[in-house]
Amino acid sequence: QLLLLLLVILALARPYFSGEAKQSRLRVLVLDASASMQATDVQPSRFEAARTEAMKYVDGLRDSDQLIVLQAGATTQVRQSATSEKAALRRALQAAAPTDSITRLDEALRLAETLVRDQNDAEIHLFSDGAFPFPEGFENRPLPLVYHRIGESTDNAGITAMDVRANPDNAAQRAIFANIANVSSNAMNARLELTFNGQPVDLKTVTLPPKESSPQVFLVDQNVNGIFTLKLVVDDALAVDNEASVISLLPQPIKVLLSSSGNRFLEKALTAVPTVEFSVTSDLRLGDTDFDVVVVDNTAPLEWPEVNVLAINTWQTNWFEMVGRLEGPPIVDWKNTHPLLRFVNFQNVAVSESLAVKAPPWALPLVESPQSPLVLAGELNNQRIVWIGFDTLQSTWPLRVSFPIFIANAIDWLNPATSRAELLSVQAGTPFRFRLDNAVNEAKVVLPDGSESQLVINTNTTEILFGDTAKRGLYRLQTPGGEVGFTVNLLDAAETDIAPRDELPFGQEGRTLATTEQQANLELWRWIALAGLALLMFEWWFYHKRTA
Repeated sequence: QLLLLLLVILALARPYFSGEAKQSRLRVLVLDASASMQATDVQPSRFEAARTEAMKYVDGLRDSDQLIVLQAGATTQVRQSATSEKAALRRALQAAAPTDSITRLDEALRLAETLVRDQNDAEIHLFSDGAFPFPEGFENRPLPLVYHRIGESTDNAGITAMDVRANPDNAAQRAIFANIANVSSNAMNARLELTFNGQPVDLKTVTLPPKESSPQVFLVDQNVNGIFTLKLVVDDALAVDNEASVISLLPQPIKVLLSSSGNRFLEKALTAVPTVEFSVTSDLRLGDTDFDVVVVDNTAPLEWPEVNVLAINTWQTNWFEMVGRLEGPPIVDWKNTHPLLRFVNFQNVAVSESLAVKAPPWALPLVESPQSPLVLAGELNNQRIVWIGFDTLQSTWPLRVSFPIFIANAIDWLNPATSRAELLSVQAGTPFRFRLDNAVNEAKVVLPDGSESQLVINTNTTEILFGDTAKRGLYRLQTPGGEVGFTVNLLDAAETDIAPRDELPFGQEGRTLATTEQQANLELWRWIALAGLALLMFEWWFYHKRTA
């Protein structure tokens, strides 16, 4: 018994042999908390499996090592600064939670790279399934990354896009466009349930081909403003991408003012747009108007309007600097994924002459020539601007069917009601920004789970910025002036594709392989405790042998 007591005391004392102390090492642990980590192909979920593996890594750290815990999602959170205290590291991992958002891993890696810079023997340990767009700029950089792969299955289908528009054939109807992706290697039978304000309005049974996307269109009558919710009922590994909602506002009349030197093609295209109340003026002093959209064609206003503008073959010095003119610029590229270029094609469109400008930071080039953008679009000081750098009458564009389609898209995109509706649908993890009609001193947001978040705002503010959008669902912004609802969705093809990656194409040699190695220390007290147990068993055996 005295010997057993001595072994217990020795184990609690944690003896060690004197020698040269090992240098402290810095480790950065990056825990992926994006939507794909909620997949249940690994029980209970990929996130919980990653957290368990991360806990084992913490347990295996040397006492002299320091670890930083980062949580990666749409934004990167520092869960624990550098410490060697394992209890604090475990608490940081326990406090982490999965989100319904995408993974912006480049932000987490750049932060981790900054933390390990100039550190000897430093490492970055990523616990993830690799379901994210690979960050650019890390292909050939000496990043000391160790990738711990999580996940097994690829069986998943999800809603990757959803939008609502007016039905061009029936102004009383709304067209709901959705894209359903099946990333598994097997066909899936699914059911699509569409509701409006919680009431069923349509139902479809579809077969989703393997490794393909299936576009779906619903035509629904709408008499009041409301919320369309599409639910994908399917047996798969990820639930968060099986539902999406969008707020649909009834179309309102659009007051459009045209200031032009004469363009019958443009006038006909404008009058063909539904709900447009169209006026023409020859007065170039536009200034403040009661119109929603002003179209400036081949004129130079002395006073530019403060409303949304479609400017053709003219420019404003506050927008950008004109650098010259181009003769016969060829059209080499156009961004057909932008709403302005939906169903618009610039093949066989020839331009005689165009203004040459440098694209400012606020504007996106939509149509480009080798020397200059020909069409720009963007938002400057809460004013939406579409700029066409050439005279449409000095081109073949008005003779193409794409011209009236572009004008209709432009008026819809410039419509203040449309831009306001677009603000009411955000991607999970993206801040919600909303401009109020009147200044307020207080506001709060009701989250999808019913909890409330009180906003800290400046006195008499007219713009609300809310960043806690990590969970999908319906949020409600409440102010003294009323209530505004907005929806948060995932709608990301990279998160729906839950196939775990065996390697990531970045690192010191251009790629990082998944590892199964675990950090572990061999501590002496366990052997002492084992010797004490053996002694106790020997005493029990000896006692019973003697009494027998």
